[in-house]
Amino acid sequence: MMKNIGYNLSLDVKAGINIPSNKVAKLNLVGFVPGRLLLCLPTTTTTAIWKRKKVEEMKLKNKVEVAVKSAFGFGFSAALSFCIFCHAPTALAQSLTVAFPVSRAPEVNAVQRTLVEAWGLIRETFVDPTFNHQDWDMKLQQTMVEMFPLNSADAAYTKISGMLSTLGDPFTRIISPKEYQGFRIGSDGNLQGVGLFINVEPRTGHLVVLSCIENSPAARAGIHQGDELVEINGERLDGIDSEGAAQRLRGNAGTTVTVKVKDSSRNSYIREVKLPREYIKLSPISSAIIPHKSSEGQVIKTGYVKLSTFSQSAAEDMQNAIQEMKNQGVHSYILDLRNNPGGLVKAGLDVAQMWLDGDETLVNTIDRDGNMSPINMINGHAITHDPLVVIVNEGSASASEILAGALHDNGRAILVGRKTFGKGKIQSVTQLHDGSALFVTVAKYVSPALHDIDQVGITPDVQCTTEMLNSPKEISTEDKASISSLEADSCIMVAEHELDMKESKGTVS
Repeated sequence: MMKNIGYNLSLDVKAGINIPSNKVAKLNLVGFVPGRLLLCLPTTTTTAIWKRKKVEEMKLKNKVEVAVKSAFGFGFSAALSFCIFCHAPTALAQSLTVAFPVSRAPEVNAVQRTLVEAWGLIRETFVDPTFNHQDWDMKLQQTMVEMFPLNSADAAYTKISGMLSTLGDPFTRIISPKEYQGFRIGSDGNLQGVGLFINVEPRTGHLVVLSCIENSPAARAGIHQGDELVEINGERLDGIDSEGAAQRLRGNAGTTVTVKVKDSSRNSYIREVKLPREYIKLSPISSAIIPHKSSEGQVIKTGYVKLSTFSQSAAEDMQNAIQEMKNQGVHSYILDLRNNPGGLVKAGLDVAQMWLDGDETLVNTIDRDGNMSPINMINGHAITHDPLVVIVNEGSASASEILAGALHDNGRAILVGRKTFGKGKIQSVTQLHDGSALFVTVAKYVSPALHDIDQVGITPDVQCTTEMLNSPKEISTEDKASISSLEADSCIMVAEHELDMKESKGTVS
């Protein structure tokens, strides 16, 4: 059974977002009947729309008939057919049958069904209605013909991936059932692996490290942001995507995995590292209170919150952290989104609402027809109105950029750091009948102030350079011992300086 999971902004995590239901059509697979695969396309509301779809489907029928007869030299009696129903006014409801050759290999035949599911979802929801300037109906019959002589499911899945690659969008992709199980680990917060966040660098196609989970096997081995993964267990990673690499890194706790890493800080030096797999707790929040003395000699407490990913627990954990620090007399906050690759869109929007009041716009989405729809708060009430600085860098992507843009454009926060990654696309994630999952880019987004983020990123208000500081903070020896790693961070120092400037000017966010 096909299950719609939600919307996604990252390479890694599923999400739910309050996009109006009429903006994304759904394709429901209703099952096999003898010799026929039945598909239900979205309900149409007018006779005119239904007739237009009917014409399109008749064109598809003619194209496929010609292609199948040409390729296989037989009629449709030996072919699998599927029926597309357009839910039009009752009097007009009809079906259209299109035939395809049934593979002799049962496992390939099962993937043929997955192919039709994927094709239909792309046809109805993909953000580019031109499908990268190609005939998407013809692409289905072409792929089905190429799949027919294959003997393995893996080879058949490769054909689906090849079809999706012609869309020119690296974020629209299919992953196997096993990969999808691993994918869900990231959002559920339970993992057995080595503690790496990885991504494909768009310009080179190389797998690079976005970040390491603190005290994980990868972090203890000295793997750093920007390092390139070259091999896993002796297998080269050329052409392997981030999901495939992550699957190879995961495994039962107590086992090991050997990786070759190109060190980004040592002139591309390649080293081999044997990493133990462990239970990794994906807690997305870490926090601390940074005390320092103001120019008037008063002790001021700044609450520091590091959000590493937008998992299912991110919003709840963030709320608890803010409330706890508020109870301890914190007067200002630093929200650190550096190296946060994204995650659940809904989690990012929920976190934004903790800092904002009223009916503010959090983000604007743009659908396949170019229609822009704002996603607004409804009678929001911030947990705190104390000054806020958000720290970002080139590893801040997707939902991180939505959150940073929402807080910045609504005048709630100053941005400190370096320009963000620049991913301004929204993916839906749909579990297919065989347990695989299809990621489809269904919309683009721009910030509340209509700033385009995709492949551009967000430029912060203040860069992280210690030269911007007027004078060092006056911190006690005891406090230094407890926050030594934080006070050595130049971006946090700059953030504190910006908060001091706001306080000295009497500015309230």
